[in-house]
Amino acid sequence: MREEIDKPEKDTQGRRRLSWYYAPSFLLLWLALFFAIVIPLYNRLPERVTIADEPSRRGEFVAGRAEQQLHDYERIGPKVVGSRANEVETVEFLLGEVEKIKMELRSDLYDLEVDVQLPSGGFLIAGMWNMYQGIQNVIVKLSTKESQSDSYLLINSHFDSKPGSPGSGDDGTMVVVMLEVLRQMATSETPFQHGIIFLFNGAEENALQGAHGFITQHKWAPNCRALINLESGGSGGRDLLFQSGPNTPWLMKYYREHARHPFATTLAEETWQAGIIPSDTDFRIFRDFGSVPGLDIAQANNGYVYHTAFDTFKVIPGRSIQNTGNNILALARAFANASELSEPENTDDSHAVFFDFLGLFFVYYTESTGIILNSVIGVLSLVLVGCSLWRMSRQSEKMSLAQISIRFLIILVLHLVGLLLCICLPLLMAVLFDAGARSLTYFTSNWLVFGLYVCPAIIGLVLPLTLYFTLLPSDKLSHPYLIQMSLHAEFVVLALLILILTALGTRSQYLCLISLIFYGGAVLINLISTLHDRGYYWSITVVSLQVIPFCYFSYLFYMLLVVFFPITGRNGISSNPDLIIAVLCGICTYFAMGFVAQFINVFRWPKLILLGLGVVSFIFCMIAVSEVGFPYRAKTNVMRVNFMQTKRIFYDYEGAETHSDSGYYFVYQDRRGLTPLEDSHVNLTGLTSMEPDCDKYIMCGAPCFNSCGGRRRAGWLPRAVDIPGDITLQLLEKSVLPDGNTTRLELELTGPPQMNVFIQPVGVARVTDWSFERKLLEDTYQPPYFVYISYGIDDSPLKFFIELTNSDGDLSGPIIELGVVGHFVSYEFERDAQAREFLAELPDFVHAMEWPSLFKGYIF
Repeated sequence: MREEIDKPEKDTQGRRRLSWYYAPSFLLLWLALFFAIVIPLYNRLPERVTIADEPSRRGEFVAGRAEQQLHDYERIGPKVVGSRANEVETVEFLLGEVEKIKMELRSDLYDLEVDVQLPSGGFLIAGMWNMYQGIQNVIVKLSTKESQSDSYLLINSHFDSKPGSPGSGDDGTMVVVMLEVLRQMATSETPFQHGIIFLFNGAEENALQGAHGFITQHKWAPNCRALINLESGGSGGRDLLFQSGPNTPWLMKYYREHARHPFATTLAEETWQAGIIPSDTDFRIFRDFGSVPGLDIAQANNGYVYHTAFDTFKVIPGRSIQNTGNNILALARAFANASELSEPENTDDSHAVFFDFLGLFFVYYTESTGIILNSVIGVLSLVLVGCSLWRMSRQSEKMSLAQISIRFLIILVLHLVGLLLCICLPLLMAVLFDAGARSLTYFTSNWLVFGLYVCPAIIGLVLPLTLYFTLLPSDKLSHPYLIQMSLHAEFVVLALLILILTALGTRSQYLCLISLIFYGGAVLINLISTLHDRGYYWSITVVSLQVIPFCYFSYLFYMLLVVFFPITGRNGISSNPDLIIAVLCGICTYFAMGFVAQFINVFRWPKLILLGLGVVSFIFCMIAVSEVGFPYRAKTNVMRVNFMQTKRIFYDYEGAETHSDSGYYFVYQDRRGLTPLEDSHVNLTGLTSMEPDCDKYIMCGAPCFNSCGGRRRAGWLPRAVDIPGDITLQLLEKSVLPDGNTTRLELELTGPPQMNVFIQPVGVARVTDWSFERKLLEDTYQPPYFVYISYGIDDSPLKFFIELTNSDGDLSGPIIELGVVGHFVSYEFERDAQAREFLAELPDFVHAMEWPSLFKGYIF
């Protein structure tokens, strides 16, 4: 009799399932939310204030004036350290703008001091001794006459640029933002408590030298108590707060209260500090060498033009400048009146957890608060699942709580398999495309990731449970209960994940917290209202409450993709960048669609729906391998080609020349190397790998700039090269010290503004002392040693010594091999005719960063 009653119940439940053709509309609904809500809010910018508006909007940041200054800044051209453009013209531009501000200064309220610093020094970074001499910093101090405070707020940006780039985005935008903030503060009628240091540093692109020169040597540096560092990873967009602290959560409190357009996330901070993004900022220098806490803020949109000739005024929206200016002016006013600034002991051992919600408001709490919150919500989530399973057992006449729990464990295991497939299927796509030499297909056509990675991720996430529900011959639980259990499985995974990540000290677990709160709220409402047991009615609550986390996760991961898409074009040839995008898309899909995607099983024929997603993925794959998937576009999404027109000369122990050659040294910027040029008119005949030279010459004979990590994978194209200058290494004196086992070499180096010295002891000899950092001689670092030297306006020769000890006591023969490289980076050094011809042959989708270099190898 029971079987006769139960069978119609199952049929009834089956008839309540929606037809399969409603599923596309359901999925498109979420896509529509993404384009209707997430994208507009992500790109929302304030209206710019013009100079004409200023009389009616006193005290506001004026983007119109900043744009005029940026236009003048750009006209100077590329600003490489040591060039006239950087050391003379840009410094004059900055001093002129400051002088204009001085003429408007409320001299009855404020003092304004200007200093042009010429620091020299050095520091260890990334295994390299980084030296500088006579670089320039323009420093302005603005203080209130009546203030007794000796604590300063430091605001920093840099005015130098990469070779070939006018640097209007990186970092010209932030330079003019600082100038306008300075003007507004200097003309304000409301004095502030603490002084403000505006540091326009002239050597950031040279391995962060300008910031180091200021924080370690300038007279005002010891009084800097907080920092706002302004950078750019692109041109335009909103300014992203991607680093804070350390150990000063009050900074985030002020950001929350005063930033007018908040845009920040702990996830960006942890991603950056994990070294996933191949870059660095002055924030690191102020933190490590000055113990100055602060905020690291950057514009991150349109990273395609970053460090290229296309980083120009015309691609930077005035509204982006207004957005950044509004934020920095508000933060400057707040920090300049912060009581915490005069209390350096006001620190906290914990970090902050922070994020903005769609740019509408900002959430911040301390790490210790997060630990409590995560633990409570994680445990409560598990309790709610237990209550739901108990409720199912009370409503079911066929299954006990133990049997339901076993069924739930099966579903949980299958959900974990789905999570694995959600990541692995996109990764498989990335591997297959890379194997077919089709990586970076999304580089310009970003929308391709929907079919290449997002659809496979959804399929992987849902497939195991779809197969389980459809292949199960009979079931004693109603289908609505089974769907709830599949969502509970996601709930349990996130609860366990938040507890584990909290124990590991990861702050980005707040993502799990958001998911748990909204789904947990839906479960609680359903349990209290009895919707839990009324067919599919519980899904109304769940779907409604999933809109908010879906929008946030889509917003957050869209931001990450906007940042990472351009980075894949400069991530080097050694790794497959598609793996990064695939993982991001997989994680994004899991967090944004983890609960939503399981509703595919509410519709009839869910396997057909997944098949449809597979067809969509296949169609996108076909599009990706067509011309649409060619990564590069002229001026907007360029292929980066970095090479040095190099002449190499090697000398033996007697000083006789043993070998000389010349050619173009290519540092490959992306996974495709130079293969996209094979169908062009560029002559690459003779292109070989640098690998064979690594067994012959110090540092492979590679003219590295301020990094040598990719020299073995670099390319060498034999060509005739004319060098527009010289580099000279002179042995001033060679002597044996009294111990009889140590040789001392006194040397002098003369050359262009950027140079390298490579040091390799010969045989059993080892360096025991030298003019550089002794820490490099510890066992942690192994030869060849790498020294980078640059100068601004002080071109005096570099004198240094090296002491070597030979354990066998033989000091009569070769004891050391030295390589020196001179880089003629600035356009003040003319390129030869053949190099100009080669550049002219490059396709229009290529941006070349190049210069002549001279490598000389010596044995002493």
